[in-house]
Amino acid sequence: MNTSADLILHNGKITTLDRQKPEASALLIRDGRFAAVGDEQEVMPLAGPTAQRIDLKGRRVIPGLIDSHMHIIRGGLNYNMELRWDGVRSLADAMRMLKEQVDRTPAPQWVRVVGGFTEHQFAEKRLPTLDEINAVSPDTPVFILHLYDRALLNGAALRAVGYTKDTPNPPGGEIQRDARGNPTGLLIARPNATILYATLAKGPKLPPEYQKNSSRHFMREVNRLGVTGVIDAGGGFQNYPDDYRIIEELHRDGQLTVRLAYNLFTQKPKEEIKDFDSWSNQVKPGQGDDLYRHNGAGEMLVYSAADFEDFKVERPEMPPNMEGDLEPVVRLLVENRWPWRLHATYNETITRALDVFETVNRDIPFDGLHWFFDHAETIDDRNIDRIAALGGGIAVQHRMAFQGEDFVEHYGNKAAERTPPIKRMLEAGVPVGAGTDATRVASYNPWVSLSWLVTGKTLGGLTLYPSANRLDRESALRLWTEANTWFSNEAGKKGQIRQGQLADLAVLSDDYFAVPEDAIQDITSILTLLGGKPVHGDAEFKDLAPSLPPPMPDWSPVRSYGGYQKRAGSDEARKYAFAAAACACASSCGVHGHSHASAWGASTPTSDARSFWGVLGCSCWAI
Repeated sequence: MNTSADLILHNGKITTLDRQKPEASALLIRDGRFAAVGDEQEVMPLAGPTAQRIDLKGRRVIPGLIDSHMHIIRGGLNYNMELRWDGVRSLADAMRMLKEQVDRTPAPQWVRVVGGFTEHQFAEKRLPTLDEINAVSPDTPVFILHLYDRALLNGAALRAVGYTKDTPNPPGGEIQRDARGNPTGLLIARPNATILYATLAKGPKLPPEYQKNSSRHFMREVNRLGVTGVIDAGGGFQNYPDDYRIIEELHRDGQLTVRLAYNLFTQKPKEEIKDFDSWSNQVKPGQGDDLYRHNGAGEMLVYSAADFEDFKVERPEMPPNMEGDLEPVVRLLVENRWPWRLHATYNETITRALDVFETVNRDIPFDGLHWFFDHAETIDDRNIDRIAALGGGIAVQHRMAFQGEDFVEHYGNKAAERTPPIKRMLEAGVPVGAGTDATRVASYNPWVSLSWLVTGKTLGGLTLYPSANRLDRESALRLWTEANTWFSNEAGKKGQIRQGQLADLAVLSDDYFAVPEDAIQDITSILTLLGGKPVHGDAEFKDLAPSLPPPMPDWSPVRSYGGYQKRAGSDEARKYAFAAAACACASSCGVHGHSHASAWGASTPTSDARSFWGVLGCSCWAI
């Protein structure tokens, strides 16, 4: 495409989210912005003589999606190394992918499955056992991270990280041991995920050129799902400025395909004030441009205020020094006019943080400073109103779509009905935006979040919320577009298809407003524009976007599987249902008995499913 010429998109169903003109059939893009939006009769004559035209053929168009909470910078550095189980609906299929990746991964590299999935999404409703993982991979290190609660390591990974009988449990985590005191391979986050992340950090890293390639492929993957903007929430082991050099080089070279607003996440307990004091002299909020800009502090402000969620165990109690640690950091941020975000899962933590915020506000008024809580699954009405009074916001994520069953088991169905109470937040006038918290907890797929907001269901199919706490489709979409601009101080600049705004949009594979609720999570984008330039194309638009070099290295899981895995069709779903009944170890397989691990570790001709598996009745693979 000639990206300097006017561009007309016409014959579409365009959802603008502009209340003055909510629907359109055509739009004109000029110089990276929407120049006209309306019907074809009023838009087409406005184009220049060299204008290019795209016939949308009745497709639904929406503003580009914005994720208000993702760890895309850190995730991009590692994306090409990670086998994604996002979207995989059978443990048997996940283990097949794992075995294939083990076979192609050279020493000393690891095979890593780092978040984005839940055991509840599998037909078998369980995680693999350590025996099964070791059977698949006796020699190549395997690291599997499940939510914030645990990591599974095979024997080779234990050897690689050096965990032995003599390795003590680190603070905040547990190395599970057998009767002789030897590590089994199960690491448990109790009460936080530090042990999981510290162990993962021991693995090999990609060289810089590969990290650039990896980051580009991750950005293209979220473009494929219609995402054009991300507010990056920093992350553990994501040091500034060292670990930002790759993304800054991509920005300098014109290779960013999402707009990034980044927050800075403190890295060292007891040295948080030192970090923010240093950073406030290096960079200012808003510094940058429309593609890459600084956004303030967080989501970690101080380690003593971080209540990592693991709904399988009791709520962690924050230590007595939380307020004393948090107050000087917040004072420093307000004095320097730095917006901030704070990770807070539980209402009890939010109460104590608000006590600090109110104290500081009395001395140094926040005066319109955009600050907000992330997560807030169990927040109560009183604290919602306190946030509103202080002018704060709440960024919600679809973590309950992955962990809702665990929450219900621990706290009950009634308590789960308000996790979080989004409608109550909106009624109180609190700015609310949506995101994913990808990649180590939930998946980066925005359509899973939109499905959760609309249906109230987990990936495992459990209905969490009554209709009173669900959103209609337009309201949910607004949380993923215009509402998220408040959280990066960019209101009016993007988030709508409106004259003068940045020309970011997605042409959808299926009509979000017409498909059955259960099909929302399967939507993708077939054409994504960033500033009017194609950054992803598929189907009839596949030739519009520039191609990327292949994923590096050549053994990358992305080369074989891509990212988010499309759900199985109805025929495959029936096979997965059979797998759930036959393969969960409560019943034996017709060929292998209960030796599922041996079957997964075997080299077996499985390509002819009908003649081989059908005759023998093997259910270990759920082919």
